[in-house]
Amino acid sequence: MEYIKSERSYIIRLDRGEEVLEAVSALCERESIKAGFVTGLGAANDIEIGIFDTQKKEYYKQSYRGDFEISALVGNISRQEGKPYLHFHITIGNPKEGKFAAGHLSRCVISATAEIYLTEVDADVDREFSEEIGLNLIKF
Repeated sequence: MEYIKSERSYIIRLDRGEEVLEAVSALCERESIKAGFVTGLGAANDIEIGIFDTQKKEYYKQSYRGDFEISALVGNISRQEGKPYLHFHITIGNPKEGKFAAGHLSRCVISATAEIYLTEVDADVDREFSEEIGLNLIKF
């Protein structure tokens, strides 16, 4: 991962073999980012996407292997128990094979490169687990 910082924004380049959530989390630790949002695109070949089952209160996950374009990576950054908490969603596709998917991002290994813009927000945003919902919700 390489990046540059401008005021409260970061332009990040991930390289082949890097995992998106691990890399962005490490950057948040290194730069003491407490809250922000991201947008990005790129190419990946090992992706795990989920959808939350509101009745069972658990994620259903699907893995995707092969060549995929990341057409949209969006998400937010907060903290839970003092550590970075990343909530990212992704849309991927392989038009050649007619495969497309979207959902909550659990894993994404870059196959060529990824370009991610991260904007830091001047706020302390924490999360707390909700027994009722079954998710870690933003705590006000």
